[in-house]
Amino acid sequence: MKRSQRCRARTGRDGPRLAALAALMTVWYPVSGYGESYFNPAFLSEDTASVADLTRFAKGHGQAPGVYRVDVWRNDEFIASRDIRFDEAPQVPGASTKSSGLTPCLDSDWLKRLGVNMRAFPTLEKYRKGECVALEQTIPGALADLDFAALRLNISLPQASLSNSARGYIPPEEWDEGISAALLNYSFTGNRGSGDDSYYLSLQSGLNYGPWRLRNNGSWSHASGSGGRGGNWRNIGTWVQRTVVALKSDLVMGDSNSGNEVYDSLGFRGVRLSSSDSMYPDSLQGYAPTVRGIARGNAKVVVRQNGYVIYQSYVSPGAFAISDLNPTSSSGDLEVTVEEKDGSRQQYTVPYSTVPMLQREGRLKYELVAGDFRSGSAQQSTPFFVQGTAIAGLPRGYTLYGGSQMASRYKAVTLGAGKNMGEWGAVSLDMTHANSELSDGSRHQGQSLRFLYAKSLSPYGTNFQLLGYRYSTRGFYTLDDVAWQSIEGYEYEMDTDGNGHRVPVARSYHNLRYSKKGRFQINLSQSLGGYGSLYVSGSQQTYWGTSESNTWYQLGYSGGWRGISYSLSWSWNKSMGLSDSDRIVALNLSVPLSTLTGRHYLRETALDRAYATFGASRNSDGNSSWQTGVGGTLLEGHNLNYSVNQGHSNTSGSSGSLNANWQGTYGTLGAGYNYDRNQHQYNWQLSGGAVAHANGITLGQPLGDTNVLIKAPGASGVRIENQTGVQTDWRGYAVVPYATVYRYNRIALDTNSMNNHTDIERNVSSVVPAQGALVRADFDARIGVRALIALNHNGRLVPFGATVREVHSGAVGMVGDEGQAWISGLPLKGQLLAQWGEGADMRCLARYALPPSVMNKPVAITAANCLPVSGMTQEGSQ
Repeated sequence: MKRSQRCRARTGRDGPRLAALAALMTVWYPVSGYGESYFNPAFLSEDTASVADLTRFAKGHGQAPGVYRVDVWRNDEFIASRDIRFDEAPQVPGASTKSSGLTPCLDSDWLKRLGVNMRAFPTLEKYRKGECVALEQTIPGALADLDFAALRLNISLPQASLSNSARGYIPPEEWDEGISAALLNYSFTGNRGSGDDSYYLSLQSGLNYGPWRLRNNGSWSHASGSGGRGGNWRNIGTWVQRTVVALKSDLVMGDSNSGNEVYDSLGFRGVRLSSSDSMYPDSLQGYAPTVRGIARGNAKVVVRQNGYVIYQSYVSPGAFAISDLNPTSSSGDLEVTVEEKDGSRQQYTVPYSTVPMLQREGRLKYELVAGDFRSGSAQQSTPFFVQGTAIAGLPRGYTLYGGSQMASRYKAVTLGAGKNMGEWGAVSLDMTHANSELSDGSRHQGQSLRFLYAKSLSPYGTNFQLLGYRYSTRGFYTLDDVAWQSIEGYEYEMDTDGNGHRVPVARSYHNLRYSKKGRFQINLSQSLGGYGSLYVSGSQQTYWGTSESNTWYQLGYSGGWRGISYSLSWSWNKSMGLSDSDRIVALNLSVPLSTLTGRHYLRETALDRAYATFGASRNSDGNSSWQTGVGGTLLEGHNLNYSVNQGHSNTSGSSGSLNANWQGTYGTLGAGYNYDRNQHQYNWQLSGGAVAHANGITLGQPLGDTNVLIKAPGASGVRIENQTGVQTDWRGYAVVPYATVYRYNRIALDTNSMNNHTDIERNVSSVVPAQGALVRADFDARIGVRALIALNHNGRLVPFGATVREVHSGAVGMVGDEGQAWISGLPLKGQLLAQWGEGADMRCLARYALPPSVMNKPVAITAANCLPVSGMTQEGSQ
């Protein structure tokens, strides 16, 4: 073979590689002078007629102008995902060429969203609304570059050109109030055993319409045994709320709780208008207490607030921590009951006080409440009261705050101050003076002094999350004290004794003759580096006229080594007027089975994700127990948790348990079985959420206060990234719970979980939900066949680079080598419009029909004749 023939043969085989090399050479070595660069189609094929008109790629890097949905980033900070028009970038002699050859069309509204200080650039005033701003010419040092492959618009703005706004600020115009919808959240737990059966149902329902939210919380409980049966429904609260954007506040009307920063939180039925921290970029997002405790065996934990059961769950032996309390209940002291299987119980109170009162300089935080006092106790009255509080941030790290509570038999005034002391932490001090009239007609007045301190010693690994003390004189009472209809009394609830009989059990006790004296509260953690960490949590409330107190402390140590974790905990609690003190010490150990196989960092198999556990405990009555078991996760999405345990105690003999919890598309399901020598018990849990919206009803896992509805019609069974067990239903809808309000929430579909006939043009969406909203994230799913179709026109292949569009579905593709067009989302029958130039003779239309059997194949390969457009009917083409 001659050399010229070998060259031509190699050129035919290596055409695509030579084309890529030629394109790179035109970038690296541009033509000198002012003439336009020219791309010779002969680089792709010796037959230039077999190549489409590629002049649109000859300038810059050839991306076509148009509207693209891109992620907008400003100075490496994500701003939004929006549709933006891109125009061809002007070619300036001697200037560097943009990577995409496109420039964004950003008007003055967009510059405001980017945080540009409009007053600093008078030339911006000449641009009308909607008119594209020459960004790089108007703002010196500004750059806008489109990464077309990632569809990311990178905008660089000099810091001097930006307004003085906090990092992460999202303007209210971006906040999404969501769609109109009805919501239902449910949680059902049941227990069936040898002695008694019990059931608990919690329902949280609501309606969303524009910025308005209607909510209702209620619970139903039922118990039965040899001693009888009984059940009741309790309405915890009904309210309407909405945001007041102009005031950066929340308005609540109905049953709710007041704030707890200046005064203790109180339940009320009335109206509340208060500042919303979450609307501010860098403000605190609130504080919720962590309920800690130690269970000697498989136990039921019940958390009450203001007489209502707000949380109920089953825990395994050893130390436990509950940190996911419902945000609507995160105020006021929490009454915790740990019910063991042998009938014994622990009862203690977790006080809920806030961290020191500090506000940013220049910010005023307020709350106004008017309504009837409301609690879950039948022994308390419902006096009407008015409350107002204010917290103002002052210069030099100071904060001034105060407030007042007024009722017919109660008046209180508070004044306090806080200081950020830098390296010495933060501190606040306030005093409350109150005049009270109790239920027996006696009148009292007194003062209460509160001190709060918080400090993080990062270099030493020490964190005083909260250290506080409150001292009250003998005559000081709170509005909650005044609401009691008797000076002294117990709160009872019906329970089942060891013989299966329904008996009243004292749950709490109050005695106003013993007014509160001092309350100490601490939450301290200390890191020991590679040797683990220590923590101390607890509180003590003392009273005037008695040596009794409400006391709860827990001390713990935890650590880890090569994947092995261990902890040692000790707790002590004593409640005034109830049983004697209870002290418990517990040891827990967890060993991943992967450490035994040497696969420390792999989680590929069920064995790799399994672990062995050991736990032992002993209380002050001499009751001891130990338990060992195996647990882990199963299934591809790791959404099935299981545990199997076997143990022994000196009171109940041998015992064992089996538990499993599954997080699925339509909810969560849990089941368990445990036994000892005295009884056998089964427990189960079913929870989930339902959303009724304009496109139907969507079921999902338990809802949060704010949620995201995914709409991807036809894309069934697609998983959602970073959401265990959440995937689209058979219609292509799903609910992502617990969205972050007034912040960008990234919602992404897992493309690896899509079937062969589903394509998503863009699998990522960003939403900014308002408080309580159900926002919708729309995804454009193309459902159909993925195909390689060879198109023949006038006895020749359709030219390389021609664009192809299915006229009905809109699916698009481009012709590659050998005249084959790759198109996804095709219907089984349709018409393909191919175009490779501007003239009428540079387009054609091809009918095709694929057999249903191709739905079982990853890719369909076929051929079709492409006829001149004038020679056949062009149904639906444009």
